[in-house]
Amino acid sequence: MARVEDKGDRLIIWNGNAARRGALSPELYAALAEAMRRAEEPRVRAVILTSEGDFFCAGGDLNVLIERRKLSETARRARVDDLHDLIRALRACPVPLIAAIEGGAAGAGLSLALACDLIIAAAGAKFTAAYVKAGLVPDAGLTASMARCLPRPLAMEMCLLAQAVSAERMGALGVVNEVAAPGEAFARAMVLADSLAQGPRDAQRVIRALVADSYETPQAQQLDAERDAMARAAGGAEAAEGIAAFLEKRAPEFGS
Repeated sequence: MARVEDKGDRLIIWNGNAARRGALSPELYAALAEAMRRAEEPRVRAVILTSEGDFFCAGGDLNVLIERRKLSETARRARVDDLHDLIRALRACPVPLIAAIEGGAAGAGLSLALACDLIIAAAGAKFTAAYVKAGLVPDAGLTASMARCLPRPLAMEMCLLAQAVSAERMGALGVVNEVAAPGEAFARAMVLADSLAQGPRDAQRVIRALVADSYETPQAQQLDAERDAMARAAGGAEAAEGIAAFLEKRAPEFGS
């Protein structure tokens, strides 16, 4: 139902469950966790999260949520924590995460998409946070992600009124990096992964961590983090090659 495909310099997480529009499943949880562990390997330069069906991820399965009503609030809290642990793992991924979205992303599926670093969405894809229609509230870090990348009135519109937002509008807002032709989101994500694979591995990992941490780090502390990272980078082999290539007007060769 969900699986991790190893392409050497990249991992691809395929979300199955097409019959339920890619709704969350134990298999998807396992695939995400496996990919985050394997992303620690130096050879891995990017992780792509995509779907085998025509919809990226519809979020929580309402049939499962109906069954959870029988649990105590403490037990329900633990189930939500399982999902939140995955979001934390995605946020801590050492390499760039790319979401390739066909059809749309809803609820926790939108949370998964926004936990990624780069988003490619097919034209016509819809992004929704319609928890309110089921008398529920956002989870999986969705409100925090929205606060990072969306104007407050639009976040309220999506959450309070369950209004869908198109890939095109998300692109105009800078939330989606590229709006691809329908059926081409994954192919465009692979192009991004190709580009990342040619870049300086160590610098990319540090940049990803700096940008990710900056949203929750006081400016004075972030300045110190950037200072330390730059001091290390400037003395490294990647900087030596990159600077030499720039001065010699040639393409850098960072290796794998």
